[in-house]
Amino acid sequence: MKKIEAIIRPEKLNLVRDALDKKGFNGMTASEVKGRGRQKGITLQWRAGDYRVEFIPKVKLEVVVDDADADAVVDAICETAQTGEAGDGKIFIYPVDDVVRVRTKERGHTAV
Repeated sequence: MKKIEAIIRPEKLNLVRDALDKKGFNGMTASEVKGRGRQKGITLQWRAGDYRVEFIPKVKLEVVVDDADADAVVDAICETAQTGEAGDGKIFIYPVDDVVRVRTKERGHTAV
């Protein structure tokens, strides 16, 4: 199994969720996070002048899927979340050794 962790723009969350739902990947966790990448934040203008926002609001989306489904999930996220501008995000893919459903103690693929 793989854990796919995607850092995306907040305004893209509903589109990504819908795209994953259509492909049959319903289980996911979304968290509001702040971060920065190569752009090192952004400069905004306000009445008093320019100011720098060092950490940009993002959403971290986490999905655990079978190994064979990882590429389909990554493709769906990229196709939906991409704007072509800096700050579109990153996707990290981790191996998952095991999963346990708390309610039933099922393990492995059936627990996902």
